[in-house]
Amino acid sequence: MAYAKEVLHRAEARLDEARRQNELDCDRRISAIYEKLPRLREIDRELRKTSAKVYAAAFRGSESPEQAMQTLRQENLSLQRERDWILESENIDPEDLEREPVCKLCGGSGWRGAAMCECLRELCRQEQKKVLMQAFGAGKESFEKFRLDVYPERIDPKLGISPRALMKRVYESAVSYTKTFSEGSDSLLFMGATGLGKTFLSGCIARAVADKGYSVCYVSAGKLFSDFETEKFRLKEDGALTGEYMETDLLIVDDLGTEMTTQFTVSALYQVVNGRLLSGRPTIVSTNLPDSELEARYSAQIASRLLGAYMLYQFCGTDVRLLKKMESRM
Repeated sequence: MAYAKEVLHRAEARLDEARRQNELDCDRRISAIYEKLPRLREIDRELRKTSAKVYAAAFRGSESPEQAMQTLRQENLSLQRERDWILESENIDPEDLEREPVCKLCGGSGWRGAAMCECLRELCRQEQKKVLMQAFGAGKESFEKFRLDVYPERIDPKLGISPRALMKRVYESAVSYTKTFSEGSDSLLFMGATGLGKTFLSGCIARAVADKGYSVCYVSAGKLFSDFETEKFRLKEDGALTGEYMETDLLIVDDLGTEMTTQFTVSALYQVVNGRLLSGRPTIVSTNLPDSELEARYSAQIASRLLGAYMLYQFCGTDVRLLKKMESRM
């Protein structure tokens, strides 16, 4: 799962802080016990010197290593018995004198070989959710808050179905999509006029997928093209701005068609759409454009991929934002 550099850096910084805090807590706990029981500190110091004493005895030649080991074994057993007696009489758990790492699986490094440890993955998941909350503003996007009652119940003659019934299907498909999401899931195309819930439902999917531990990147079409332009023409490090768009587990491109379309934006869009399809990474694209305009504005190749390789979901009804604004005034 390829998290954005920003997300990974924040998660690693939190793990570093947790590791430092854990070390401080261990120091305070052990120091408090030793301060109360100085003899216990002395015993532990002596026990830690065992190896050095063996080497010293062997180096002096005063006795054989076997004799030195036997002598030290007896001393250590005596010290260990005294130590156990002190701990028991003071009702101290032996583990209170141990330095447990902040994570037992990776020792607090965040990595187990080349694989990310669960402790760091959880912090990445939390930081990913923060990024999405910033991207979606108010942070209220959840399936539980998706309202079907704002869509007309009357059958639309052109559709042969009511907008509410159609949106119910879209909603249920979105919920199912998140439940079965994987790195090889289908790509989705949300089409429909402004204010019909495309961005809101994209946010619902983004949060649910992120909760499952996958990396998610939400970006407006305008910003996506701006980042590609900045990277190309202002000599930014290759991939510094746009690498996430190609590598994230789920990319959500919102408001396609609201940007100023140029030959460069067409090329950038093809790179994203085609590149992610070839790598098997799912993408969600939302647009106010009807399918007839996709080819005219972009290209036959892009339109073919969006309309042919993506699962198409048509949004219909009355502008939800206007309806909610009217409700708030009543």
